[in-house]
Amino acid sequence: MTSAQPPLPWLAPGEAFPPVKEAWGTDAPAPGLLAAGGALDVATLRHAYLQGVFPWYSAGQPILWWSPDPRMVLQTEAFRLHRSLRKTLQNFVADAHCEVRFNSAFSSVISACASSPRTGQSGTWILPEMVRAYTALHRAGMAHSIETWMDGELVGGLYCVGLGRAVFGESMFTRVPDASKIALAALVAFCRAHQIPQIDCQQNTSHLASLGAREIPRHVFGAKVKQQAALVGPVWQFKPLYWNELLSLPAASA
Repeated sequence: MTSAQPPLPWLAPGEAFPPVKEAWGTDAPAPGLLAAGGALDVATLRHAYLQGVFPWYSAGQPILWWSPDPRMVLQTEAFRLHRSLRKTLQNFVADAHCEVRFNSAFSSVISACASSPRTGQSGTWILPEMVRAYTALHRAGMAHSIETWMDGELVGGLYCVGLGRAVFGESMFTRVPDASKIALAALVAFCRAHQIPQIDCQQNTSHLASLGAREIPRHVFGAKVKQQAALVGPVWQFKPLYWNELLSLPAASA
């Protein structure tokens, strides 16, 4: 017989988060759920990410804060560049009409992500208030868009949070095949070039696992975030030479 689940803490705006070890466990209805309420202002979001906490909720729900254990993480040195993606990248890099840009169209990227539900979901968790919150975080220099451009058109991308050298992936979209994968590969190449060891993936998906992401204990993840966030962050600008971080490596088997 399992013990009753403790009540979910309700936060007032500006109130500190509970310790992440108090998040609901694997036997709870919502494993990793830590608290509800609070606010989505820049200071709160920064504080949350520094503790390994992120917001995720649907329309009609209060703000819900999560810290799952284990945590899905992509170690940048473990990124699996499959043969098909390697060929796609080689063609992309060789095409003068294709490029990756950082932070040139953040609003367009997050809006596109909001209109692209995750696999298995009928709606989006990127509600208008989330768009406003992460746009404010972008203006504060802590949220970034990685964009795939072809023939002058934005065809795919992702956005992430960056605190020092701690990077947290959020969501991606694509309008042509592999455009979001190109953006992710660009982020990995950028991170490798700047000695950023991991990208938070938040949730375990088969797609991320196929690219090399793995679950690690929450306390290990949190310790790495604390260490990396204390370092001076990189200049968020993509340079074509960063592709060498991936294309100089042998392709992974399919």
